[in-house]
Amino acid sequence: MTREELLKRTHEFLQRLSDEKLVEVHDFAEYLTSRREQYTLREGMTILSAKSGSLSFLNDEREDIYTVSDGVTPK
Repeated sequence: MTREELLKRTHEFLQRLSDEKLVEVHDFAEYLTSRREQYTLREGMTILSAKSGSLSFLNDEREDIYTVSDGVTPK
């Protein structure tokens, strides 16, 4: 089924719904659209952050920076 056919059939179903059910369908469609937009935004931010290198300093951190005696006050 093509997109146009699907839209036409969906429109026909929507025409038969009560106002209350039509509001529910609208709210659900709005939710799906919002969720997709949030996903797209989150993915874009992840890609930009990775390309910027702003956290690259974390790759240079040595494992032996801290020792057991760090923070221990001598007596």
